[in-house]
Amino acid sequence: MKNRILLLLALAFMIKLTAQETIILPNQDRRVITTGVPFLLIAPDARAASMGDMGVATSVDAFSQQWNSSKYAFSETKSGFGVSYTPYLSKLVNDIFLGNVTYFNRLDEKSAFAASLKYFSLGDIEFVADEFSEALIQRPNEFTLDISYALRLSDQFAMSVAMRYLRSDLRLDGVDGDASAANTFGVDISGYYQSEEEAYADFNGRWRAGFAIQNIGPKFKYDDGGQENFQPTNLRLGGGFDFIFDDYNKIAVTAEVAKLLVPTPPVYGYVDTDGDETQDNDEPTIIVEGKDPDVSFLSGMFQSFGDAPDGFSEELKEFTWALGAEYVYQDSFAFRAGYFNESEDKGARKFLALGAGFKANIINIDLSYLFSASKVQSPLENTLRFSLTFNIGEGEYQEF
Repeated sequence: MKNRILLLLALAFMIKLTAQETIILPNQDRRVITTGVPFLLIAPDARAASMGDMGVATSVDAFSQQWNSSKYAFSETKSGFGVSYTPYLSKLVNDIFLGNVTYFNRLDEKSAFAASLKYFSLGDIEFVADEFSEALIQRPNEFTLDISYALRLSDQFAMSVAMRYLRSDLRLDGVDGDASAANTFGVDISGYYQSEEEAYADFNGRWRAGFAIQNIGPKFKYDDGGQENFQPTNLRLGGGFDFIFDDYNKIAVTAEVAKLLVPTPPVYGYVDTDGDETQDNDEPTIIVEGKDPDVSFLSGMFQSFGDAPDGFSEELKEFTWALGAEYVYQDSFAFRAGYFNESEDKGARKFLALGAGFKANIINIDLSYLFSASKVQSPLENTLRFSLTFNIGEGEYQEF
């Protein structure tokens, strides 16, 4: 009995000692994944935004370049041109916005190409040395130039590759002597499946499915002495079904999941060997067994599926999901709704979205509006987004 008491006391002492040796830094239970150029994850067009920021498996439109460019191989329109505008932080300022211009052309029955420009303006920043000096106006911005090629591999399936040039000009002449912009490149790989129209009991239907791995590219630095940043490499998977009731009425429902293919931040802390609650090592170190996030972008993509410190349960939290629906009447009016969800520990983005679309001759006008459903306020909350599309050669190609 005496030996058992001594053993229990020894174990209690060891547990206490271990607890003193490693001290976890605050807020390590919420490991939000951060990347460079996060504006690439903002939905640039009103249709996708109104269905919960989704587009990998929805039907083709002019802005498919931003979600899944392989959909262009199924376009019934020969070519199209789209322009969109999204105010950002509109409650605080009026000159921060995301703009997008996209052009696509279906080359033949099997192939299509597209090009786009996405521009994110952070507004005007004014520097004044004193009351007698002329103000220096700086306009930090980021943009991408994309080009894609889609090829139909069968009647129901197509794949695409998109190349992207990215420029981030956030350094300011009034603050940094070397204000050169950061430059890098990225690649998207995507696929899209669309079934033939099939007859069911009371309606016809069509299945849709898609995948995309976006922003595959090397890490980059905003300045020579800064840290390397991952691009927001993103995996998207989605599927949907079209309920075609007659020539006038159609309802499309779609679901999508997405995950950043970027290493999860590990748990950092410091070592306290003498129990005085002060840091003994020079810098915080990784104190929970896991994988080092300082890897190449390719290693980071594969590592991202199994590097969360809390294991599989935390990996599941890194997936976002969205549900969306679109009602179309006579191909001239559309009403849309969607919901987007992200874990509380990984960013807490949750919102409802509504939107509408109107078609007049060759012109499509789309609008969307976002309602935040999270305690964390969205920079796009209560924001009206606008997209305009010009369809050229509509009906030149006939699909199922």
